[in-house]
Amino acid sequence: MFALRVPHRHPVTVLQRVRHFHLTPTVLSGHNKWSKIKHKKGVSDIQKGNLYSKASRDILLAARNGGADPEVNVALAAVLKRVRTQGVPKDNIEKALKRAAGGKEKGDQHVVYEVMGPGSIGVMVECLTDNINRTIRTIRSILAQHGARLAPVGFLFDRKGSVCVKVAATSHNSLEPIMEAGLDAGADDFSESDPSEDGQEIEFLCPPDGLGHLTKHLTALDGVELLSSELIYVPKETSDPTDDEAAEKITEFLDALEENEETLRISSTLS
Repeated sequence: MFALRVPHRHPVTVLQRVRHFHLTPTVLSGHNKWSKIKHKKGVSDIQKGNLYSKASRDILLAARNGGADPEVNVALAAVLKRVRTQGVPKDNIEKALKRAAGGKEKGDQHVVYEVMGPGSIGVMVECLTDNINRTIRTIRSILAQHGARLAPVGFLFDRKGSVCVKVAATSHNSLEPIMEAGLDAGADDFSESDPSEDGQEIEFLCPPDGLGHLTKHLTALDGVELLSSELIYVPKETSDPTDDEAAEKITEFLDALEENEETLRISSTLS
C-alpha cells in the first residue's frame, strides 16, 4: 500500500543499508497418512519461515531508520518486543541485530529499483545487497519472467514517514485526542483500522524529516503503543486490475519479488 523517487535515465537508486529474507516453498500432498503429516508439517514450516523472515526484515528496517541500539531507537525496541511475543527464536533476532549493526562494515547497500509491472502498475523494489551486479541480474530475471521492466516510475510515489500505533481498548480512551496530537506533531494524514478487543491501530503519515519528532510525540501519550516508525513510499494514486486474469499475473509478479532473498520491501500503485 505504500511507497519513492524522481525518475532518471537509469532507474536505480543507492541509499543506505538493510535486508529482508522470504521463503515460500511449494508443498505437495499425497493420499496416505504420512503424506498428510508431512504436508501439515510443511505448511507449518512455511508459516514459521515467513514469520521469521518478516521479523528479520522489520528489525532491519527499524534499525536502518534509527540505529541498531534499542535503548535509543524506540521503533526498534517496539519491533523486538513484538517478534519476541510472536515466538521468533533468539538466534534469529540476534542475527538480524548483528546484520543491522554491521551492515556498513560488510558493504551492504540499500538500493531501490523503479519498475513498470504487468498491468502497467508502478512498483518500487527496495533491496539490501553486498553485490549490486548480482542483485540487478536477479531483479532483471524476475521482471523478464513476468512481462515487467525497469522504468522511471518514481514520480508516481511520495516519500513519507509512517508511524503506526495501537491505542488501548478502554471505555474512556478516545481516538480523537490522539489523532489531534498526531496532527499537531506534524502528521499530514492518518488512517485507522477497525476496532478490536485489544485496541485500534492508527497510521500517521508525515514528511520524511518529521518522522523522529512525530514518533517521539506519539509514544509519549498514555495508552499508545508504538508498532512501527519508518520511511515508506506511498502511491499518489492507486488502480485496480482490469480482470481476474490480470490480478493473478500481478499477484504472481509481486510474490516473486517478495520471495527474492535480497528484497527488503516492495511498494506498488495497486489498490
